[in-house]
Amino acid sequence: MKKIPMRALLFRVGAVLLLVAVAYNMTIIGRGHTVYMDSKRLDYNGQTYETPYKVVVYVNDEQVAKLYDKERGMSTWIGQNFSMTLEITQKKGGAEETQEVSLTLPRNMDGIILNLPALLAGLPEDAYLSEFVAAPAEEEEAGDEGMTDEFGVTTTEELPAE
Repeated sequence: MKKIPMRALLFRVGAVLLLVAVAYNMTIIGRGHTVYMDSKRLDYNGQTYETPYKVVVYVNDEQVAKLYDKERGMSTWIGQNFSMTLEITQKKGGAEETQEVSLTLPRNMDGIILNLPALLAGLPEDAYLSEFVAAPAEEEEAGDEGMTDEFGVTTTEELPAE
């Protein structure tokens, strides 16, 4: 068996360590998140936080949502440091105010819901941030089986008599 020179061994070990470091950094830097912005009334600690009349959300200088009461917008974000600009109109026909928001997104969540009234009120993270969980698919009603023809195809229509 041929002996590997010490210098070559050090280069190989260094290359492996460098690849591991790059891979770890990419899991942090390159992690993608889907951020949902909710404009929904919130009851927190016995107090109600109402929604503004209209909130226009900009991410990376691009409008991603125009939200009224009980609406949800969405944006895709790469990385942990999320920032958005909100143009808020409290009452219909009222003055528009602009607010910059920067957040650190949790690493363990892919789909993140931000409740805008709670965020604008300055509430703690547990009030305005939650994980998006998709609703389970509804199952078909039993009993509406239909009829199966000689080829195994199920239909709900009656076949013509021959």
